[in-house]
Amino acid sequence: MRHHLVVNLQPIGMVYEVMDRRLRAPEPNLAEVHESAHKINGFARAALNSCLDIVTWLAPEEGMLTTAGEGVRECLGLVASSLAFRGYALRNEVPAHPREVRRSAIRNVLTAALIHITDENQPPGEIVLNAEPTPAALVLTLTLRPTQGDLGFSTEDGYRRLEWCDVEALAEAESVGSKREGGQRLQLAFPWAIA
Repeated sequence: MRHHLVVNLQPIGMVYEVMDRRLRAPEPNLAEVHESAHKINGFARAALNSCLDIVTWLAPEEGMLTTAGEGVRECLGLVASSLAFRGYALRNEVPAHPREVRRSAIRNVLTAALIHITDENQPPGEIVLNAEPTPAALVLTLTLRPTQGDLGFSTEDGYRRLEWCDVEALAEAESVGSKREGGQRLQLAFPWAIA
């Protein structure tokens, strides 16, 4: 989350450096300086919107919905770098689907399931996400396949490993069905939002 909070602030610092150099010129081009100031304003707005969105991971907005594809992309975007450093690749095979699920449900449960499956299995591995829409729910399947290659960085966990009971508790709180088939395959059933 920290990375997602600061990534949109980086362009502001770079534009500031360019603007500072331009202002130090013997005869600054004020049009270029004005253009840089305008860019900083745009980047600051984008950074604010991004930060507000990140805050909703910690304090979910009631009733917010997302499509299956967008919800999966959000979760994978949050954990992809961390999992890659730990020796896990992610493959998203979730097809686009117009129906929506509760955003907090997919964020909390899918992210916990991704962390759990990597806590339970040794790297290297590839996590494949598939989805099957049913009349009542979006059924997401996470399958971890052991691979050959980079083991990632061996570091001590900075958190308590997530157990299956933790994922089940989150799923129950979000009214999401959960099922584990061995240690390398999980199914999550996210009820469709009522239109």
